[in-house]
Amino acid sequence: MREEASEVTLRALSEKESSTVPPSFSKDLQVLTKLRLNTFVLVTTLFGFFLAAQGEGGMSGNWWLLLHTLIGTAAAAFGSAAFNQLMEIEDDARMARTSDRPLPSKRMGVIKAFGIGWGLAAFGVIHLQIMVNGTAAILAAATIAIYVFVYTPMKKWHSTNTLVGAIPGAIPPLMGWVGAGGDWAAWGGWFLFALLFFWQLPHFVAISWLCREEYEEAGYQMWSNGDVSGGKTVKLFMGFSLCLIGLVIAGAVTGLFPWWVAIAHSILVVYLMRPILTYRASGERAPMRKAFFGTLIYLPVVLLGLAFTWS
Repeated sequence: MREEASEVTLRALSEKESSTVPPSFSKDLQVLTKLRLNTFVLVTTLFGFFLAAQGEGGMSGNWWLLLHTLIGTAAAAFGSAAFNQLMEIEDDARMARTSDRPLPSKRMGVIKAFGIGWGLAAFGVIHLQIMVNGTAAILAAATIAIYVFVYTPMKKWHSTNTLVGAIPGAIPPLMGWVGAGGDWAAWGGWFLFALLFFWQLPHFVAISWLCREEYEEAGYQMWSNGDVSGGKTVKLFMGFSLCLIGLVIAGAVTGLFPWWVAIAHSILVVYLMRPILTYRASGERAPMRKAFFGTLIYLPVVLLGLAFTWS
């Protein structure tokens, strides 16, 4: 549920769009709750639920449980997004791509945003507790707590905030897994957590380098700060990509899916790393932009592949 994962569009890499027509309240609500990001959160939750349900006899009879899992997860995600923006009003006002959000632009009051955030977050956790199970509710509460109270303030004082921020971003498929009745301690659920965790890291180091001037101006402590040539970012991107390869090999070794899946996955990762491998620390934006878009291609391809090959 991390903020940076929501910047997976061209708009995140360009100046904010100008408009003479003020956004409607519904549009502002979508921005406050980060609707685009949380659509992605629901997709990964659905994926985790589907894989766990396969091991529990399939989706038959689980559709209502899936619906309640998605409702609770969505509400918790929407609420945490609102809290995140409440804590970063001044910082958002300094960056071109976020200055037109409803809070820094003063189109929405702080009290109203707080009420929306609190109501959604509380509803999400309670709904999961009542309609799904306690483990899913605990995971939702932990996601909110880490995202809002650890990751968000940490961005101002230490660059390892990226690692911390990847934790709440990786929990949704695990929530789907336990929502379907999967054991929270099972390797399959934690494999999905690790897959999302390691995917976010090359994804975000690329976008943070592309937006590094804005992050530096806002006072965020990012790995990309001062990395004009991109040398440090390239090393991080490659290192985290290799972690993804190692993880999927571990999945094949432990029997989650056939070996050919790990081989195909490794080829895909190396292929998508081509811009980085070719240009390395050139300081050019185009290769890093291509690498960033490669991370967007990677996730749906891998999730679809796992959906058809999961043992």
